Amino acid sequence: MLNATRLHLLKDIIRQPTAPFREQWVARCVAGHLQRAKVPFFEDPAGNLVLGVDSPAAYRRLLRKRDDNPVRVFIAHMDHPGFHGVRWLGARRLAVKWLGGSPVKHVSGASVWVADETEERAGGRLSRVSIVKQGWAIDRAEVHFSADADVPRQLKANTLFGGFCFRAPHWISGKRLYTRAADDLVGVFCIVSTAIDLFRRRVKDAPFIGLLTRGEEVGFVGAVRHFELGWLTQATRPLVCVSLEASRTLPEALIGKGPVVRLGDRRTTFDSGGLRVLSELAEKVLPQRHQRRVMDGGACEATAATAWGLPTIGITLPLGNYHNQGFDGGMDCHKPAGPAPEFVHLDDIAGELKLCQALMRPGLPWSDPWGKTRQILSKNARAQRKHF
Repeated sequence: MLNATRLHLLKDIIRQPTAPFREQWVARCVAGHLQRAKVPFFEDPAGNLVLGVDSPAAYRRLLRKRDDNPVRVFIAHMDHPGFHGVRWLGARRLAVKWLGGSPVKHVSGASVWVADETEERAGGRLSRVSIVKQGWAIDRAEVHFSADADVPRQLKANTLFGGFCFRAPHWISGKRLYTRAADDLVGVFCIVSTAIDLFRRRVKDAPFIGLLTRGEEVGFVGAVRHFELGWLTQATRPLVCVSLEASRTLPEALIGKGPVVRLGDRRTTFDSGGLRVLSELAEKVLPQRHQRRVMDGGACEATAATAWGLPTIGITLPLGNYHNQGFDGGMDCHKPAGPAPEFVHLDDIAGELKLCQALMRPGLPWSDPWGKTRQILSKNARAQRKHF
């Protein structure tokens, strides 16, 4: 279970408005919590937040320290599909461009929230919606603001952004957490919480980096920009990237059955040695309370890390109503396949956080992850010598 302090942190992060390249609210919220907890961090040239070190120089020193213990680089993204304002069409009409996935049914007339740099404002409704040629998401639309909406016309259109609006930014029903953006703000929470825990315990030279990225929903852009800096590929000590995600429910990856040891995504499988360490760890710390699956409902930043030659593993939360599409029903899902809040299970979140913390344990068999398996197979082979 999440204690009251962690639940407060989770709620504070997931209530922040966000969209691709409009992650400033999430970044400010996270920075405030890190500063109060005295966790070092800095912003990289692409605007990603890097946790655990206070500068590029400290980052590079950690990666070049003589140590066989790998640096764990936890990665999650701060954005969620949404729209950018393009231009005003009248006193209460705004042309918008959608970025990322979305429902494509029952979207005309759907409620949306709108925010700018400093304020989340009264929303409106979508109209004149066009769908991308491939048919998987909204392309462009208009937002019509209600008569009482406080959206001054003098605001520049391109400073406004938004997404689908529901009864509240988040709420809890039973053990389900409903929210407009679980993907991937819950992953952000797990990394921030892990960082706070490490530095509260004053773990010296902790082999930890948290990377909170921008623009994931449109091609892992923040992660790619970070990898292109070359800092990780120039490491002289081992490292392993840990991608945290919330992924669409699939057979054998069910909400409430525990976090998923993600064996791969739609584009690739992940590092076999690292997955062996993660799987054995999950069996110890979450017996009967975790799942294992290739989550091929989509791709994630682990694909980008793999493309840059970085050993990568993944943990994901089974996610209801992926990208606000009403696949799984539930509260505020008024029509099948129409706009709906995402939802995850609080026990799954607690399990993911427990796995993240366990991955920071010293003495894990990173250098020889298949050693135990080799011993078992060799013992069996010796027992079968009489048959040779």
